[in-house]
Amino acid sequence: MLTCKDLLSELNTFLDDTADPNLRQELQRHVNECPNCWVIVDTTQKTLKVYKGMQAQEIPPGIESRVMKALERKIAADKASSGA
Repeated sequence: MLTCKDLLSELNTFLDDTADPNLRQELQRHVNECPNCWVIVDTTQKTLKVYKGMQAQEIPPGIESRVMKALERKIAADKASSGA
């Protein structure tokens, strides 16, 4: 019998429908019997549907510049604190 950990390690192949048919059947059985894993699978499927339906948005130039500068400061600070 599969565990929740087994489902999590195979979640990608389960959702992509690329798992071996026997494994997929076992994973589906586990999802049907485990409320926690059902929530994980259901939520992940819904999230993927929303994400796939989104249109790419351009980042305004001013914001992109500020984010990049903030990242550069953070990286420099991390390097300085680690002695690198």
